Amino acid sequence: MSQEIAIYTLTSRLHDEQSVAAVTAEFLNSLGLAHTLQGADFSTYGTHPLDLIYVRTGGTEGIFKKLLPLLQKNSNRPFFLLTSGKSNSLAASMEILSYLHQVGGRGEIIHGNTEFVKQRIASLLKVEKALRQLNGCRLGVIGKPSDWLIASKADSDAIKQRLGVELVDIPMQALMEAINEAPLEPASVKCALPAVNQALPGAFQILKGLEKVIKDYNIQGFTLRCFDLLEAIHNTGCLALASLNADVVASCEGDVPAMLSMCIARQLVGVSGFQANPSRIDVSTGEMVLAHCTIPFNMVEDYELDTHFESGIGVGIQGRMQPGPVTIFKVSGDLSRVFIAEGTLVENLSHQDLCRTQQLIRLNDASQCRYFLTNPIGNHHIVLPGHHQALLEDFFIQIDKITPQS
Repeated sequence: MSQEIAIYTLTSRLHDEQSVAAVTAEFLNSLGLAHTLQGADFSTYGTHPLDLIYVRTGGTEGIFKKLLPLLQKNSNRPFFLLTSGKSNSLAASMEILSYLHQVGGRGEIIHGNTEFVKQRIASLLKVEKALRQLNGCRLGVIGKPSDWLIASKADSDAIKQRLGVELVDIPMQALMEAINEAPLEPASVKCALPAVNQALPGAFQILKGLEKVIKDYNIQGFTLRCFDLLEAIHNTGCLALASLNADVVASCEGDVPAMLSMCIARQLVGVSGFQANPSRIDVSTGEMVLAHCTIPFNMVEDYELDTHFESGIGVGIQGRMQPGPVTIFKVSGDLSRVFIAEGTLVENLSHQDLCRTQQLIRLNDASQCRYFLTNPIGNHHIVLPGHHQALLEDFFIQIDKITPQS
């Protein structure tokens, strides 16, 4: 834990080192953060999940300017300037940040009361750790995106360049072969519906086939052109996706932006998220119904097995999440746009004319409903338990100052 945050210092030679050291100890102790104090030795800058530059005094602007080429060589992350506000440190930090902006750099001054500074550093650490975990991540696209996802394209180069995430194309035939090789065994669970009981062995066979593909292609997540399974083997991937989301990101319909959104959320929040279609929207109240045929088992209090809604075959999941705060989130396939909205899961629904898992959500800001009707990022959006807008916004600011949509 102590190696996650490294604190480097900038100090003017005009100031008494003993006095500055005492202020440093008092300030850092007040934050109560586990850290490694690197002092003026910047040789390891860029090697920790979060590097902070503690501007301890004024008169340090020139020191930073000389260090900048080395720091930029070691890291392409924004610069976080920590200041206590004593000894003209805030003024120096403002001059440094202004210079950074002039030369095309990015950064932020971390300053305020103790609680704010602690929370800000904790948020930045989560973002930086998520970015490190995403770098080198391999996400599979099993089959092509579904034919109806005409606006949900992905820019693999932009995703690779800005997140370090690699998209891996996997032929649908590879999955079909893996499914056929998996043993067809009696299901360990039962359902009141005979049609579902008949489909369960095949649904578990799909799960085993996907597990083999994950291993064979060394991927940390995937999106599946799942509707092809309806015709090819008369079954669905809903149960498999609900199960696999406990360990990897598993997305529906070959929707790459949805998969990417789920992957980002997983690293930041710890849950893959519920990929859903907005089905009904009331702009006047901010209420909307979202529904889909599956939901990760690790997100629900309980669930029931049913048939797939559109086809009436296979296995679908009717999952019920705990009512309470939620966040709706979606990023575009080229990472140029992001939508984030906080709200409340009012209740889980059971309408007969929608996919099996259904949620009535009321947005905190009803005006954000207009986004879905005027400028949406595709149809699928991701529902996350809890309020995470600030953390998600921090993430996208860090990768390239993306402006949230509203």
